[in-house]
Amino acid sequence: MTKAKAISLRERIQAHYSALSLVDRKLADVVLAHEKDLLAYSATELAALAGVSKASTARFFKRLGFADFQAFRQHQRNGTPQPSPLHRMAQQGTSASPLQQHLAHDARQLQALADSVTDSSVQQAARLLAGARRVWVVGYRNGYMAAFYAQALLSQLRAEVHLLNEGTGEDAELLAEIQPNDVLLAMDFRRRTRRLSQVVGITCDAGAALVLVSDARVSALAARAQALFICPPQDEPIFDSYVSAISLINYLATATLAQLPKKARARMAAIEQVHAQLADLESPL
Repeated sequence: MTKAKAISLRERIQAHYSALSLVDRKLADVVLAHEKDLLAYSATELAALAGVSKASTARFFKRLGFADFQAFRQHQRNGTPQPSPLHRMAQQGTSASPLQQHLAHDARQLQALADSVTDSSVQQAARLLAGARRVWVVGYRNGYMAAFYAQALLSQLRAEVHLLNEGTGEDAELLAEIQPNDVLLAMDFRRRTRRLSQVVGITCDAGAALVLVSDARVSALAARAQALFICPPQDEPIFDSYVSAISLINYLATATLAQLPKKARARMAAIEQVHAQLADLESPL
């Protein structure tokens, strides 16, 4: 078994792929497409995403040479360091990355977003956000910045856009108000909190639709989403970059505006009129 641990998961699957059944190939395709995200998810969740049974998932990992699914998870753990900023700083040493390398990294993120997001998925999300009775936005830890930005933009276009995790301690009161014709816009980025999955579960169980912006395709949250956008982090820098998520949210707001041309413009004009009455904004030079 010591030698087996030196073999990567991808190599194991490639060595067996031609002999796999159709069911096993479905699982293999899921694993190969999302191998960086697998450690966080259960055998049941992988089975659901591949559209196969949990028993088929157990047999699949045995065919790859693992005693069971837990042995597979341990194999992944042994080769997957905790992706914390401290770990990356230790890996990187004291040498600083040049500015051009940092900007190139962000450019690669934006290109990855352009390659994965379709206009039809954006329009579907925009219709949900425009037509909802209320829009609820949530994001914890690294997702909070993106959630705050989304709420700030969408609230200019329409009424009833609420940030769920405002820190007021009224989470239960707010969640109790969610109804089937509402939409939850959730930010799901590593390092994850259990609270997000709880909030998404309560919201979806209440009948609301889920628009998910995430860095993981394979997750229980992704399986519940009516619209899913993937902004995968890249590991070169010490800190994850969210430039692609911010760009996506900006574009989602623009697409939502196009769904509400008259109402949104009337709301934006009314907001500007109040700003003029308050005289709280600097005049442009």
